[in-house]
Amino acid sequence: MEADVVSESRAARRPERWPRRIVVVGASAAGLAAAETLRRDGFDGALTLIGDEPGVPYDRPPLSKQILRGDWQPDRIALRTPEALDALGLDLRLGVRATGLDLAERTVALSGGGSVAYDGLVIATGVRPRRLPGDTGALTGVHVLRTLHDATALRERLAAGRRLVVVGAGFLGAEAAAVARGLGAQVTLVEPAPVPLAHAVGEEIGRVLARAHQDHGVALRAGSAVAGLVTDAGRAVGVRLGDASVLPADDILVAIGSRPNTEWLEGSGLTLGDGLVCDRFSAAAPGVYGAGDVARWYNPLFGTTMRIEHRTNAAEQGMAAVRNLLRPDAPLPYAPVPYFWSDQYDMKVQAYGHLRGHEELAVVEGSLVERRFLAAYRTGDRLAGVLGIGMPPRAIRPWRAAVAAGAGWRQAVETAERAAERPVDA
Repeated sequence: MEADVVSESRAARRPERWPRRIVVVGASAAGLAAAETLRRDGFDGALTLIGDEPGVPYDRPPLSKQILRGDWQPDRIALRTPEALDALGLDLRLGVRATGLDLAERTVALSGGGSVAYDGLVIATGVRPRRLPGDTGALTGVHVLRTLHDATALRERLAAGRRLVVVGAGFLGAEAAAVARGLGAQVTLVEPAPVPLAHAVGEEIGRVLARAHQDHGVALRAGSAVAGLVTDAGRAVGVRLGDASVLPADDILVAIGSRPNTEWLEGSGLTLGDGLVCDRFSAAAPGVYGAGDVARWYNPLFGTTMRIEHRTNAAEQGMAAVRNLLRPDAPLPYAPVPYFWSDQYDMKVQAYGHLRGHEELAVVEGSLVERRFLAAYRTGDRLAGVLGIGMPPRAIRPWRAAVAAGAGWRQAVETAERAAERPVDA
């Protein structure tokens, strides 16, 4: 009886113009958030969720932290239990890849043959790791870090005294390097840029993060390009740099960024360009929406297109996309303040806003030397974002509201300076 009442309640809320068949391609954070939001908002039609990994959807941020350290067992990162997934009433297709899209016929082709029809489509196929040139992926000892299998395979290789070379000092490579050092491995971090992460957080902050790794015993080779790998009987045993020097290695982690999973959309008529190109409503075409790491959309809050590979954005955009899919006549722009975090050694890095392309950085609280500070970022005449290391969340959250409100740069910095001068008991 209770189930009948719930079904009738959903039907009463369902506008006649809602689609009857919705397909979500991608079963990670964005796709699962989309599916759950559809059910929560009253959609009771056919709902298909397609994921290329065979197991239940899981959370990816712990892969380079708790899973790699061995602190958590793999079952702890499941996003939902099998029972919770069953309750959504999904046509769940796990271990299945989307291989093509026919916009005219409104069908998604699937690996192994066959297809699934839709009236509404959400594309949340995420990204995959970039690899070094050549067939390096076939070599034993060369790793990437994107899936649970990737993380557990690398974890089995990490131990005291083992030599790990991490190629790429972005957040993923830096987190893995920190974990490996904590496990006693000898770690070398290779980065082609003179200052790691300078393009994302600025040179001053990049130097702070670089020094932290060096203080923990990581050998940092910044400004060094990788010329190739040294192999022996099908196994990678070293990394050759552009200056012809060789870094011996028991294992090599390649963390040089990612590629959006859009190949299956080629020839579909959708616009592709470093991701699935969407408008400010996350729409890629009538009835077709993008969400998560694969989506490049126009964020009106910052007046620019962006593609964000962060967990919080994936879930938020999954929710926003399907709400616009259900209500195309009254869509809401997806205009978030991006948020990301990173754990490295004893440092908690948190940031709000769009930091890339900033024109000025100002430390408004704390000290870079002590690795406990807040740094504000300016683009044009407005506050673009804030980054904190070693600061409590309550010190950072108010800045999110300022970024969302489009606060002027001078006003934001002066307000922060006055707050810093205020007595503690004021």
